[in-house]
Amino acid sequence: MEIAATTSNDIYERARLSRDARFDGRFYVGVKTTGIYCRPICPANAPKSENVTFYPTAAAASEAGFRPCLRCRPECAPGTPAWAGTSTTVQRGLRLIADGALDDGNVEHLADRLGVTSRHLRRLFTRHVGASPLAVAHTQRLHFAKRLIDQTSLTMQDISTAAGFGSVRRFNDTFRKTYGKTPRELRRGRDTVVSTGALTVELPYRQPYGWSELLEFFAGRATPGVELVTDGRYLRTVRIGDRSGVIDVQDAGGALSLTVHGIATDTLFAAVQRTRSLFDLDAPIDDIGEALSQDRTLRSWMKDNPGIRVPGAWDGFELCVRAVLGQQVSVKAATTFAGRIAERYGEPVGVDIKEVDDAPTRLFPAPQRLARARLENLGIIRSRAQTIRDLARATSSGELDFGADQSAEQFHSTLTSIKGVGDWTAEYVAMRALKSPDAFPASDLGLLRAFDEQDGRRLRPAELAARAEAWRPWRAYAALLIWGSDSGTGG
Repeated sequence: MEIAATTSNDIYERARLSRDARFDGRFYVGVKTTGIYCRPICPANAPKSENVTFYPTAAAASEAGFRPCLRCRPECAPGTPAWAGTSTTVQRGLRLIADGALDDGNVEHLADRLGVTSRHLRRLFTRHVGASPLAVAHTQRLHFAKRLIDQTSLTMQDISTAAGFGSVRRFNDTFRKTYGKTPRELRRGRDTVVSTGALTVELPYRQPYGWSELLEFFAGRATPGVELVTDGRYLRTVRIGDRSGVIDVQDAGGALSLTVHGIATDTLFAAVQRTRSLFDLDAPIDDIGEALSQDRTLRSWMKDNPGIRVPGAWDGFELCVRAVLGQQVSVKAATTFAGRIAERYGEPVGVDIKEVDDAPTRLFPAPQRLARARLENLGIIRSRAQTIRDLARATSSGELDFGADQSAEQFHSTLTSIKGVGDWTAEYVAMRALKSPDAFPASDLGLLRAFDEQDGRRLRPAELAARAEAWRPWRAYAALLIWGSDSGTGG
């Protein structure tokens, strides 16, 4: 589907001709004379205006019959935001696809999870993304495989497995059809990373990007033994499927460098996607900045933190426990309690990273491990320990889950039905685990304190919620912006 709006086309044409990096990944250029699609920053000579067509996503350009440019490499563009368009269903669908929901190609099952018919889902995707759900999933896997070809020394068999092609033959056929070359021919002549036992890939992000602010946030809440922030790096233990390992993330300027230790090839795609979510790499920062800058106070804070991001969560249950531990105690105390839980009930990870002192070595315990845990023995008060056990049982039974197929309202209702979990916890977890960009814990003391009146009066939660209406649909980013200011503390 072509981008139809004349105004948008005019903007995109100017961005294309000026190679404006702010638009990288926000649209793609189909060149009719060559049959390829490019990023707006492509260094090749700009084709004539009458020979180009604009598409909202790489999948849309691909579905229209264009093949990726080998010069500007569309697979290296910052990702399309998961909330592209205006449809909530599409937002949730994109997140599920990113998590592998269409690995089996079953659109009907995806539609059922989203509560719509498959026909309606295809119609929504065509309207908002410009391509079908299957085209989005296919392009996502293709681009992932292309990055592995260029950035790693993995064998073609391993890349085929990691990208979910099922067989090397299918992998080769797809690349020959798409690029006119086999994967080996594409790799030939490129410098690739020499294998050292660990695997490193680059994850592009949109600039500006507040890496130091994210690290500071994670550092203050890092669970001992599970997470570590040191020397500009973030490390944590992870479990994907039946394998456990460690991820090591650093800023590489324009991209994050992700090194994985002990993670199986067939779960590499999941590791990459979850890391992208953890560090909020696909946030449409220009749209967020434009919306929040309408508020004079937020505008001043955005000057200090123009690359604001919402820190994600590797595991929703782990974040829930951490949020409950933080009720009515300091961040430091909650972190101490979380470390005790991990030490007592978490499983060891068989990965040794010798070059990092105090590298994380334990997984945060699964819900089943905490359903009957005697947390009071760790210094946790009885009521809070019981809430954690109830959370563990609800998660183990499937009553509570953290999937993107549910609405924020549905999640909020389920989570707050558990005794000891209130609105603040539900909104905080929705913000970080569900990646709901509009979640907002209006009762948070740090948020309220930031808007203290000159006469010393503090806003009531209802008053802050009313003011925050103007920040929709980016209230979660407003919350992080406020917490990171000199006036607000929390989270």
